[in-house]
This record gives sequence, C-alpha cells and structure tokens, in this order.
Amino acid sequence: MKAGYSQRLHSALERTFPEQRVFLRSDTDTKFIRLSPASQLIAWTGSALFVAWAIVATAILLMDSIGSGSLRDQAERERALYEDRLNALSLDRDHRAAEARAAQDRFAAALGQISDMQSELLASEDRRKELEKGIDVIQSTLRRTMKERDTARGEAETALARLVGGAPSEGGPSPDAESTLDFLTAALHSASDERDTMALLAAEAKLTAQELELERKLLEERNEQIFTQLEDAVSVSLEPLDKIFASAGLSADSILNTIRRGYSGQGGPLTPLKFSTKGQEPDADGLRANGILQQLDRMNLYRIALEKTPFSLPVKSAFRYTSGFGPRWGRMHNGTDFAAKHGTPIYATADGVVTHATWLSGYGRLIKIQHEFGIETRYAHLAKIRVKVGQRVSRGDRIGDMGSSGRSTGTHLHYEVRIGGKPVNPMTYIKAARDVF
Repeated sequence: MKAGYSQRLHSALERTFPEQRVFLRSDTDTKFIRLSPASQLIAWTGSALFVAWAIVATAILLMDSIGSGSLRDQAERERALYEDRLNALSLDRDHRAAEARAAQDRFAAALGQISDMQSELLASEDRRKELEKGIDVIQSTLRRTMKERDTARGEAETALARLVGGAPSEGGPSPDAESTLDFLTAALHSASDERDTMALLAAEAKLTAQELELERKLLEERNEQIFTQLEDAVSVSLEPLDKIFASAGLSADSILNTIRRGYSGQGGPLTPLKFSTKGQEPDADGLRANGILQQLDRMNLYRIALEKTPFSLPVKSAFRYTSGFGPRWGRMHNGTDFAAKHGTPIYATADGVVTHATWLSGYGRLIKIQHEFGIETRYAHLAKIRVKVGQRVSRGDRIGDMGSSGRSTGTHLHYEVRIGGKPVNPMTYIKAARDVF
C-alpha cells in the first residue's frame, strides 16, 4: 500500500520535475550530478519561500519607512503650526498693546479737544455778549439820531413857516435866516447819513451774531458727541475694576477712600475744572467734564489698589495645584499649595513691607509681607530667601525660591492670605483677577 502511494507520488513529481543531470567537465574527466524530482521540489520550494520572505520583508521595511516619514512630517507640521500660533499670539499681543497706546493717545487728544472747545465756547460767549452790547448801543444811538432828526426837521419846518409867513424885507431874506436854514439842512443830511450807517452796522452785527450762534450750536453738538464717547469709555473701563473687588469680597469704596487719604496731593490733568473765579457753579458741560475727571481719578485709584492687593499669582512658571484652602487630614489648611521644580522663582503678589524673613517651625523658611488694608501674605517652605525684614517690595518682585523646608512632603510653595490676622482663601483673589482679566 505504502509502496503504491510512493510510486504514484514519484510519478507525479517526475511529470512536473523530470530527473535532470548536471554535467561537470574538467580537463581530464567529466562527471555529472543527478537531480531527482524530490531534490528539485525541495530546491524550488526553498527558492519560493526565500522570494516570498524577501517580498514580505521589503514590504514591511517600506511601510515602516513610510510610517516613520509620515510621523516626522506630522511632527514637523505640528511644530510649524505651533510656531505660527505663537507668532500670531505675539502679533496679537503687539496689536493689543498698540491699540491700548492708541486709545490712550486718543483719550489725551480728546481731553485736549475738550479744553480747546471750552476755551472757544467761552471766547464765543464773550464775543456774543460784546456784540449784543454793541447792537444795543447802535440801536440806542440810532433811536437818538432819529429823534434828533425828527426834532431838527420840525424846527426846520417851523423856521421855514416863519420865513414864509413873515414880512419880507426890502433887501430879501436876512442873513440869520439863511444861516439857520443852511444849518438845519446840513443837520438833516448828517442825521440821514448817520441813520443809514447805523442801520448797515446793525444788519452786519445781526448777521455776525447769527453766525456765532450757529458756530456755538455746532460746537455744542461736537462737544456732546465727545462727552458721550468719553463717558462710555470710562464706564466700560470701570466695570471690570468694580467687579474684581466685588468678586474678592472687598469694599471698593472703603479701599479707594483709604488710598485717597494717602494720596491727597492735588494738581495735574485730573484736577476738577473751574470755569469761574466768582464762586459761580459750572455749566452742564463743566459738570460733565468734572464727572469724567472724577471717574478717571477713580480708575487711577483702582490702579494703585490693584498694586497693593494680592490679586496676582506667586508662581509664574509651570506649576500644579496640590492642595487647596480648607480642612485636610483633620486639621485646617490655611493656604494653597503650588508644586513645581526645586528653585522655581517666587514673586510678591502685591506691594508691601517684609515683616518676617527667616525660619519658623513647620513653615520652614518663611516670608511674611504686610500690605495695605490690613492684608498679609505668607510664602512658606522656601529653599532660599531673597529679601530682608523691613524691605519694601513691589508686586512682581522676586522674593525667594521654591523648596521643601519645614514640614513638607516635597518641593512646593505654601501660600497664605490673611486679613486682620484671619486666614482667607487665596484663590478668591486669584480667581477674581482671572475671571475679570
């Protein structure tokens, strides 16, 4: 059975792979190698497997090369997009800064225009009053002249009647009558000329008064438009400042009054306008201008208050919040923890005076800064302290380096805000500034 199966298999192989002989000839001898069907089958199978392996390996290498190239291209595209985004943000920042400077210049120019318009309005008002007085004088003079003309005309008619009704003398009219008649005639001509001149002057003065009235109305309309724009701009600028202190739970009026008492010098562009030296109240435009100046002064006080209130972050580098304000492990955690690498710069969050700059029990290396309005900030677990007690610092000044001194499980900053000695949540101030700006 097995012999028959082998014979059939051998016959099939011989039909496909007939027996071959390979002759090897030398100078003295000739030999040959017989290749059986089985040997040819094995050789052909091995060659086919080798070719298949080569094709698969080449395809794998080609796909890997294409995949690597696409990943590199994608990374390059993402890097290019990131750089474009950074450039766009930089251009946008520069554009915003230019817009802010332009807005400030426009605001200064608008204030200058308001001052010039006020001067023009006062000058036009003075000219109008002078013209009204001149018109009154001209009208009174004209009335007096017309009365004198009527009187002279009556006297002339009386004198003529006397001359006509009287007895004529032998030598003709008397010299006194002739001189009187000449005087009256000249007086009538003079009065008529003066009347015409006064009427012309009155017409010109009335036309000038109408032109001044039109100019005054145009100035008032322009003044109204500028005042409206300034009032809208000031309101939009003050709204976020009011909101930031309200979000932090602080009384803006109380803080501004405190600052106003400390900065009480007067003078400069924000001083209220005074239009009269006789104690009279300013007009409506003056009141509006003073209102705008008061709002600008409030913005300036807000700027000072923001510098003195801890609304900024103590860490400007990359960091991670690791613990917030509130109960922790059965005790009260009085601050917020910011984790970053060792030596990360720590910055003052507001203007103030350093009251503590040394080691303190569990705080480790600790800095305390006393600010205005009874606010104190604390910066604990520092690796290095860069300020001294009594030193005055400004918001954004570097005061120390992040570390892990005192009771600490790792490098981080423990940041506290206290009002009147009572700890409050620092994130209230940080979020208030972040939500507004």
